[in-house]
Amino acid sequence: MPSEVSLRVAAADALHSGAIRLLRLVRAEDAQAGIGPAQLSALSVLVFLGEKTVGELAGLEQVRPPTMSRVVEGLVQRRLVQRVSSPGDRRAVRITATPSGRKLLLAGKTRRVRALAKRFERFTRDEVETLQAAAELMARL
Repeated sequence: MPSEVSLRVAAADALHSGAIRLLRLVRAEDAQAGIGPAQLSALSVLVFLGEKTVGELAGLEQVRPPTMSRVVEGLVQRRLVQRVSSPGDRRAVRITATPSGRKLLLAGKTRRVRALAKRFERFTRDEVETLQAAAELMARL
């Protein structure tokens, strides 16, 4: 009988591998967005977490601020995000998603979810309920 530690490690390994495969599967849907993965990821942060400075965005995306500045500039040129002055400090600039940016990102999320849901058609109801329970556990991580 495996120890509790080895069981956790085996579960973490399986989850890690499964998550990578899932991301690869739905990445094909992202091509329809018309922007690159770095821009899509930054836009996702802004849509789901709210406005950020370039430095905050760089930290969340684990890139250097100059790299994020280029990503943001591309998004600004496409009118998917905008720069806004911070109310408390006019020198501070925050980046926020535009309505077009939100629409593009949410359409992409819908495509990804539908692609996954289509794959679920081969599973039984019990298996889908197990996936739902697993997703809820993952959210608690």
